[in-house]
Amino acid sequence: MELAYYSDYAVRLVNTEEPARNKDTLTSVDAVRDLFGGNQSAARRATDADVTRFRSVRARLRAVFEAADASEEVQAVDLLNSLLLEFPVSPQVSGHEHRDEDDRPLWHMHLADHPSNATAGYAAIASMGLAFHLTEYGVDRLGLCQAAPCRNAYLDTSTNRSRRYCSDRCATRANVAAYRARKRLETERSESTGRTEATAQDAT
Repeated sequence: MELAYYSDYAVRLVNTEEPARNKDTLTSVDAVRDLFGGNQSAARRATDADVTRFRSVRARLRAVFEAADASEEVQAVDLLNSLLLEFPVSPQVSGHEHRDEDDRPLWHMHLADHPSNATAGYAAIASMGLAFHLTEYGVDRLGLCQAAPCRNAYLDTSTNRSRRYCSDRCATRANVAAYRARKRLETERSESTGRTEATAQDAT
């Protein structure tokens, strides 16, 4: 089962909002449809009413990431379980659209949703994908970007659990900021030492 594919649904939705920057791209039915990616049959079910519903699910998914980021494992799991109960899915064997070189189906597990609306379908897949990722890799693999003011969600798939940023861009920005902060501190220490030495010489 393509865990990364399904769990990415949650990340994509959460990252449509950047609270610290007061930015929100989830403002229209077209924005909702874009979240489905290549799943155009599901995207076509979206209506204007789904914009508000998607925002509600987004807040709940962000709360899962926030709890995980704060090392509140039980809370993160409880929040995710509430989503799983509200938006269930059914695992099914699929393969009709994928064929091997002998034109035989490439059977694989697929999460089938039975939604009453586009939001329910998306929330079901996003929640189940996130649940698979959490149970496979651990709660601490759900993170929020440490490069202020960005707080985008990400899934840590690094071998040593070292990921701290949502993208290379944010990682570079954070490293540059840390380097400049170190340089400022070194300069301030150097100037302070110089003033101290000058004061000592004047005293003699």
